[in-house]
Amino acid sequence: MTSLIHSARLRQFVQQLAGLLDRQPSESEIIQAGGALLRDLVAHDDWLPEAWAQPSPLRYQQYLLHADALNRFSVVSFVWGPGQSTPIHDHTVWGLIGVLRGAELSQPYQHGPDGRLLPQGPLLRLERGAVEAVSPTLGDVHRVSNALSDQVSISIHVYGANIGAVQRSVFAEDGTRKPFVSGYSNATLPNIWDLSSEPTLPATV
Repeated sequence: MTSLIHSARLRQFVQQLAGLLDRQPSESEIIQAGGALLRDLVAHDDWLPEAWAQPSPLRYQQYLLHADALNRFSVVSFVWGPGQSTPIHDHTVWGLIGVLRGAELSQPYQHGPDGRLLPQGPLLRLERGAVEAVSPTLGDVHRVSNALSDQVSISIHVYGANIGAVQRSVFAEDGTRKPFVSGYSNATLPNIWDLSSEPTLPATV
């Protein structure tokens, strides 16, 4: 699952997304075109190195896979142990979530008239290959959990900033806000740029 040919998938995704952002598209164009790129990436479960796919029994893991040098986007693998969940939280930037393994549950929230957080629509179940979008425009507050109680799930998240350095908020259901900066679970990144012995990536079917 970690041979050099597989790392080309992530490299190609990073290059294509950077090219998209070079054109200074609107948020809706990023969501549509970037979502299609992410959907292609998570259609293949043969490229994520095992070191960045490891769960923890304590909490979900957030592994940085790539950070754009211009701070335009970051790519992260979220690794969920059985039954693990985030608190209710926001992002403050656009985001795309694609399920690589397993399944996730996503519950959007909105602030009610009294400031309390209320579910916004039904609980969404995202199966492998599904892609979801968030942003302050589309809806930015949700809680995400592993839909599976007996196995690990992994999703690939792409955000319009270096998300581990962004000041965001977690919320209690009464609307109480607590600021946080998530950071990352890893200190090193996968090397997707070494082409010295890499064969050509086969065409996507």
